[in-house]
Amino acid sequence: MLRTHTCGELRKKDVNKDIVLSGWVQRIRDKGGLIWIDLRDRYGITQLLLEEGHSPASLIKKARSLGREFVVKITGKVIKRIAKNPKLSTGEIEIDLTGIEILNSSKIPPFTIEDNTDGGEELRMKYRYLDLRRNPLKNSLLLRHKLSLETRKYLDGKGFVEVETPYLIKSTPEGARDFVVPSRMNQGEFYALPQSPQTFKQLLMVAGYDRYYQLVKCFRDEDLRADRQPEFTQIDCEMSFVDQEDILNTFEGMIKYLFKEIKFIDLPELARMSFDEAMQLYGTDKPDLRFGMEFKELNEVAKGKGFRVFDAAGLVVGINVKGCAGYTRKQLDKLTDFVKRPQVGAKGLVYVKYNDDGSFKSSVDKFFDQQALKSWAEFFDAQPGDLMLVLSGETNIVRKQLSELRLEMGERLKLRNPDNYKALWVVDFPLLEWDNETHRYHAMHHPFTAPKPEDVDRLENQPGSVKANAYDLVINGVEIGGGSIRIHNRDLQKRMFATLGFTEEEAQKQFGFLMNAFEYGAPPHGGIALGFDRLAAMFAGKDSIRDFIAFPKNNAGRDLMIDSPSTISNEQLDELGLKVLKKTEK
Repeated sequence: MLRTHTCGELRKKDVNKDIVLSGWVQRIRDKGGLIWIDLRDRYGITQLLLEEGHSPASLIKKARSLGREFVVKITGKVIKRIAKNPKLSTGEIEIDLTGIEILNSSKIPPFTIEDNTDGGEELRMKYRYLDLRRNPLKNSLLLRHKLSLETRKYLDGKGFVEVETPYLIKSTPEGARDFVVPSRMNQGEFYALPQSPQTFKQLLMVAGYDRYYQLVKCFRDEDLRADRQPEFTQIDCEMSFVDQEDILNTFEGMIKYLFKEIKFIDLPELARMSFDEAMQLYGTDKPDLRFGMEFKELNEVAKGKGFRVFDAAGLVVGINVKGCAGYTRKQLDKLTDFVKRPQVGAKGLVYVKYNDDGSFKSSVDKFFDQQALKSWAEFFDAQPGDLMLVLSGETNIVRKQLSELRLEMGERLKLRNPDNYKALWVVDFPLLEWDNETHRYHAMHHPFTAPKPEDVDRLENQPGSVKANAYDLVINGVEIGGGSIRIHNRDLQKRMFATLGFTEEEAQKQFGFLMNAFEYGAPPHGGIALGFDRLAAMFAGKDSIRDFIAFPKNNAGRDLMIDSPSTISNEQLDELGLKVLKKTEK
């Protein structure tokens, strides 16, 4: 054995034991007569001691030849530490060294292997294997590990069976862009990497595996951001002989279980909110309920007063920011600049200060007198000292703009505490949404989502009014997962494809295997998929999922460590029947 203990294991009870440790040299402190070495592995740090006149001179000389991140095996005796370190689990002991064996040397790392490192993100991604030695990333991966164990434990206890589904599947036109894989044996034809195992888990329901789950890798070729990677992991689940209530209860139970086991938090019963209510009150289908500032619609009191910006708008809507009437002109100008950013897209911002003396000061005093502004305040249920912020425009667009402003105010006022968890179910989504570019309806979730039974008859004549038997799990303004009751009847699935603009031939070519399966006794079924990386990041109070993935990609979709994606040889291209065009040929 190259070690008898780990570097985080030894305690005061182990004093006088002869031990062997192996690990990496974290740091060396040479004070002349005394040399201390911090030895690290993934379990912790143990301090090693050498003393002039006590330790062999050859051993001291060898210790002074060590560098940071050298891999060593040491022998020694556990002794009490005079200057104890309460920050270390091993802080009451140290090792009186009797031997050092260098297992491997190390170049000087390009950044410090410390909790607070001096390395930039791109540099650390290039040397990810070094970055993973640091405690923040180590703790993130350990949290992910525990989350996966507890997820499996819960689902296994509920009778779910883990089944693996294929990674080389068929490309489909719905959803995000696929990553495609050329076939050598079938030149000119391509596999796709799965955006989700959706059709396969439905086929498993047809096969009789009534409770399926999988912690599965999924792939989407889309623009990246902090909570998005080209490859990510889902907790993917499906159940047969259930309705929506059964699924919500099962996975509300799982979320409560995970919070209890990992965060030691008892989540209350999850709130439920319809899609329409979420959009009307928060301008988003993933509302952050950690703070108020619900939307108030002002058409009744703001339109028809001669202010053309409001009169021409589909919706005049605002939020009340408690206690912020003291905002300066400079602060208000910054808020106006925020809503004018291209990412938000508003043309301007109207503000109304409700002063402590009961008077009002607004950016539209020319059009609205004190009595009119008082009626606004009554709509907002505002009190002296509050600040009302108002936007106007096309209904759906202005709601999204105000949602961004609401979140920004929550951030500025420090109301979005990552240790405060507010979870809810958003239900009753529209089944379809109209796309102005393609001039046709698209499935809001996916084309296998069942409409509400009472809305089925409107599928052809009033498709925009049909509600889906779908639901999303939202925590702190983040969509953690979503699912639906599925269509399990061939005729209804054909109608759905027709509504989405598929010809019968296209539907058969793309999804004939699924519709054929529905002719062999498909049970009623539904499921959900939860973003495993997002859930891990949320449990740690982080926005980015990168630190919870061992080897992530950067914002350009590149792995800087292995330099991928990369070109392949002409021989490989020939085998695949492919040709890469040079820039001059494009």
